Amino acid sequence: MDAAMEDAAAQSEREWDGGGGADAVLGLAGAGASLSLCYHEAFGPHDELILLEAADDLLPDLLQGRVTVRGRPEEEAVLCTPSATYAMKFVGNSNSVFLIPPGESAAPTLRPNGADGDDNFASATDAVASIIKVASGNIELVRTAPRLDKLRKLLNERPYVLDEDLGSDLQQKGLYTWQDLCELVQASDGELTEQLSSISAVEIDGFWRMVDDSSANTILDMILHNSVLHDWSLNSMPENDVLDVMESDGFMRKIVTHCLNRFGTKVDKEARGCWSLDERRVCLQFARRALGAGKMKLENFMGKWERSIPSGMRADLQMLEGEVLCEKLGAETWVHAFSVADLPLAPADRFAALFQERPKRVHPNTCY
Repeated sequence: MDAAMEDAAAQSEREWDGGGGADAVLGLAGAGASLSLCYHEAFGPHDELILLEAADDLLPDLLQGRVTVRGRPEEEAVLCTPSATYAMKFVGNSNSVFLIPPGESAAPTLRPNGADGDDNFASATDAVASIIKVASGNIELVRTAPRLDKLRKLLNERPYVLDEDLGSDLQQKGLYTWQDLCELVQASDGELTEQLSSISAVEIDGFWRMVDDSSANTILDMILHNSVLHDWSLNSMPENDVLDVMESDGFMRKIVTHCLNRFGTKVDKEARGCWSLDERRVCLQFARRALGAGKMKLENFMGKWERSIPSGMRADLQMLEGEVLCEKLGAETWVHAFSVADLPLAPADRFAALFQERPKRVHPNTCY
């Protein structure tokens, strides 16, 4: 848990030293059992104390300190376990809820009703519980989707480009470490890791980066070029050979490995690591490149796309599902890039972005 929360709890424990009577409350048994109450000498609002309602499956993470509260001051806070995110909603109580510190019963001090009649005083042998605070409500935890839209925006501030120089602190502006992302993005560690993989981010010199499209294209082109020069099968490219050749061409091994993972799958062939380029992912990258200049007639796009892809691969419109939109203009069909992956994750923002696109779409079996 946060250090500030732990410090507040420690301070509260020091204020309550001497017992509050919670043990007597827990010891109540049977119908009609009762217990006298009084105000603790440290009674007050204690804003640092808030009740938290949690399901049983959350207790291990809570009790073992595996949770964090994430969010900037201007954001609604969320509670994150190692693998999930929970919205924190304050729910008011209709009845009075008394908070009683742990420990043995304390001697009575001031009665809650403030009366001084004989009926309101307990004898010296009575068990009395001391109230430290009256809680007006509690925080309810509701499982929610991680708020990951911010992640792509942060990483797009400074995408990695070939031959860049990060020699000074000033040049490191717009770069984020793992700890930075944990503080800025409202998601659990597991969800954050999964999204970094989904958007093809890579850690370079301690900073998480997106790879600039132009740089990714250059590396992919060089891998394909070297596959021809060295007679590598695109379904079985020897990893060490590829990395050695690309490094001799001036490319970082880590970035080359990242691009191999982005456009292919690692396989084992004859007891050595090899990479197999994925036809759909490679062809999709060339389709994005073909549409980089903007909207095109469908037949012109198809011709340009088919001429650009590597030999042995086949372009198929089915590969573009979720990546392009088509519209009819008279007798012609036009196509332009529109990736579903780039849409906001928040439902309201997602629908707003979709409604901004109002093309007349053709049948989904002919264009995506």
